[in-house]
Amino acid sequence: MNSLDFKNRTAIVTGGAQGIGKAVAELLAKGGASVAIWDTDHSLARDTAEALGNGNIAIKVDIADWQSVQVAYSATTDALGHVDIVVNSAGIAGSNSPVADYSVEEFQQIVAVNLFGTFHVNKVVAPDMRKQNYGRIVNIASIAGKEGNPNAAAYSSSKAGVIGFTKSLGKELADCNIAVNCVTPAAARTRIFDQMSQEHIDYMLSKIPRGRFLELNEAASMIAWLASADSSFTTGGVFDLSGGRATY
Repeated sequence: MNSLDFKNRTAIVTGGAQGIGKAVAELLAKGGASVAIWDTDHSLARDTAEALGNGNIAIKVDIADWQSVQVAYSATTDALGHVDIVVNSAGIAGSNSPVADYSVEEFQQIVAVNLFGTFHVNKVVAPDMRKQNYGRIVNIASIAGKEGNPNAAAYSSSKAGVIGFTKSLGKELADCNIAVNCVTPAAARTRIFDQMSQEHIDYMLSKIPRGRFLELNEAASMIAWLASADSSFTTGGVFDLSGGRATY
């Protein structure tokens, strides 16, 4: 795997204790970044941060809660001084069922984490990034946000919202050296599969022309490049990680 230069950069990775977020955090740290792992599982986040080496920290945060995000950001800047990079990987899939049978409370929870959480994390870092005239934000959307998966309306619509939100913020901050982009992964084998039925997992695999699930290092490589100084022109972009599934 190629390495990128993140020396003297600081990064927040939400959902960084495991899965895609952890793979990204490892690549950023390998390139020299100081990383703050934001996660609801503080014990696992601490283990991940310690494994990354000195200068990396773990912070317990619920991105669906605006106050929790503000507290986490203050703790991060107190420890690291400033934030150059945000990779917003935290998210939940929820259960699989038709809209007619879907729990209203669960639908609201999924939107609260995936869409409102994205808003909260981006909102808290945007003012300081504008002041320092530098920032790289990468939001993790999903191929489901482009195409819509049956029996997953909450997840699909929340990730579609992440795409629209990213496009909007990218245009707002385009007058600065700030890039705001998102990626649309197909499914990768992470603990998010624990929330899905086997039938739904099989459905997702059947839609991927590559005939396999996304590997974590493949996702991390693209995301890390988008988080680097080399990604200096594209903003408000949507980058495909779907193994050929995306039709646009």
